[in-house]
Amino acid sequence: MTLHLQEVTPANLDAALAVRVHPRQEHAVAPVVKSLAEAYVHPAVAWPRLVVDGDRPVGFLMAALDIDWYEDGTVRRSALWRLNIAAGEQGRGYGRFAVESVAAEVRRRGGTQLYVTWHPGPDGPEEFYLRLGFRKNGETSGGQTVGVLELGLPA
Repeated sequence: MTLHLQEVTPANLDAALAVRVHPRQEHAVAPVVKSLAEAYVHPAVAWPRLVVDGDRPVGFLMAALDIDWYEDGTVRRSALWRLNIAAGEQGRGYGRFAVESVAAEVRRRGGTQLYVTWHPGPDGPEEFYLRLGFRKNGETSGGQTVGVLELGLPA
């Protein structure tokens, strides 16, 4: 398995758009096309990437790195904004790789925490994020649970 992240470009746009989560998860995560539209209108904030195994796209992620979390600019955070692992590719470690890759990028930029929000409920990803070490911090955002992963001191 040669996992890596790829920047979304005109050459791999169709592959990115083809990433679809399992139908029972569609209510819990926006489709890639919405993420790419948001990346287009928020280019200074969004960090969209394909998750690729060899030369085969298996997922999509979008992070927001060191952004103003609240409109008043009092809190800056880095967050995993979206994680879409293709329905037929789940359970193979791709989601873990994606989260670890974003955490590594946050550390590289000097960050010590990675945030994520998730849709609560039986088909949501709460168990996945908790297994990776995220803890609920008591906040909600747009009806979603907020979790934080402590990354330790930057290298």
